[in-house]
Amino acid sequence: MRKLIYAINTSIDGCVDHTKMSPDEALMDFWTNTIRNSVLAYGRITYQLMVPYWPDIAKNPSEETKTDVDFAQTFDSAEKIVFSKSLTKVEDKNSRLVRTAPEDEIRKLKQDSGKNILLGGVALPSYLVNLGLVDEFLFVVQPVVVGG
Repeated sequence: MRKLIYAINTSIDGCVDHTKMSPDEALMDFWTNTIRNSVLAYGRITYQLMVPYWPDIAKNPSEETKTDVDFAQTFDSAEKIVFSKSLTKVEDKNSRLVRTAPEDEIRKLKQDSGKNILLGGVALPSYLVNLGLVDEFLFVVQPVVVGG
């Protein structure tokens, strides 16, 4: 049985806004290796933050660091499940859109064999946590105070 793992970066003071923190090379390598062994599950907002940003870097890596390119290529090749009632399609080649109740799809996925499911974002994970569907939490606390 697969596990549903909620994974997120946070600051010491609990900020999860990715625009207010900069992961270093070691953290990017950690996420690259974590994603490599996972299926990704996102809601619309997180999906649209990640795509097309990372797939574009994977396709045009010329001005990026090796660490960013490795992450981008790993992200681009990962299977992604996008939960949204407002999206009509997903742009990424390895993504599929689920428009039904997230809990139904997650329960089904957890029963299948295969890679664990890495859940990102805030709203969708909060919903699934409240339903008791999250098996593990992976909080990476960056040593910064963001404030606000």
